[in-house]
Amino acid sequence: MNHDSRTAARSSPHPDWTPDAIPDQSGRLAVVTGANSGIGYATARQLARRGAVVVLACRSRERGRDALERLRAEVPGVQAELRLLDLADLASARGFAEGWNRGPIDLLVNNAGIAMVPFARTADGFESQFGVNHLGTFALTGLLLPHLLAAPEPRVVTVSSEGQRFARFDMANLNAEHRYRAAFAYVQSKRANLYFAVELQRRADATGQKLRSMAVAPGLTRSNVLTGGANGARGRAYGILTKLLLRVAFRPTADGAKTSLYASTVPELPGGSYVVPDGPFQLRGEPVLRGRERAIQDSATAHRLWTLSERLTGVRYAWPTDGPSRA
Repeated sequence: MNHDSRTAARSSPHPDWTPDAIPDQSGRLAVVTGANSGIGYATARQLARRGAVVVLACRSRERGRDALERLRAEVPGVQAELRLLDLADLASARGFAEGWNRGPIDLLVNNAGIAMVPFARTADGFESQFGVNHLGTFALTGLLLPHLLAAPEPRVVTVSSEGQRFARFDMANLNAEHRYRAAFAYVQSKRANLYFAVELQRRADATGQKLRSMAVAPGLTRSNVLTGGANGARGRAYGILTKLLLRVAFRPTADGAKTSLYASTVPELPGGSYVVPDGPFQLRGEPVLRGRERAIQDSATAHRLWTLSERLTGVRYAWPTDGPSRA
């Protein structure tokens, strides 16, 4: 697809699209990270309903098993399994990839993430939001790349956020080297997701691969990202107020999953697309392609972030002309 058609595709609204329009997914294998709840579970459920084999990649064995049982009850005959993955630990990402024995991966949905958490470090010493949301995602995708490239039409969908538009991307403070503000670190990590998704497409194109990489913003969506995990320790008042806010101002999880499902399944969607809700400030609405984002055009920063991510994670993407990925 040429540049003009890509631009047109990115700006064309699809207000009538619903998950009912998802084509048959039989024969596709999808890995969905953070699939035990929220947008991840809603995405996995719809893919399973359309016939995909779904792997729930979850941090908690107990919550993952509950999600798998719920999925089997809601989608009779579903082909699904649980595999453990903790993006806060690069060893877990390596173990997930090294233990992969299901053959080609048709779709990887990089959904797992954390938001607005108190300051903490991952197992590898990274600021937790940057470490989980970006570096964990970067490492996992690179380690799974050979299995993706073995599929006939592989896709990688990375969940960013409408909040990335407000990020002041500071390459000198990505890892909270100088200061930490939870909201700043969150939107910066989500901007990194968008840089990553678009740069992954550039590199796939440069090596002649069929892989298509998309980014999405879900809009304001009810999930446990603001109340679970590290946020669960913020106290009773925080929990009550946040849950009230989620009920009043945020939309149902199924609506938030629409952009992920759109990017995962629309046949003609070009690589490098950014799918967002079409409403005001991308907070709610139906899937639309948006190309007027600074991060999409800023290839220089995306390249610098990619190089830094390789160094921090030790993962180098094994395109067919390269040597094997190392970690």
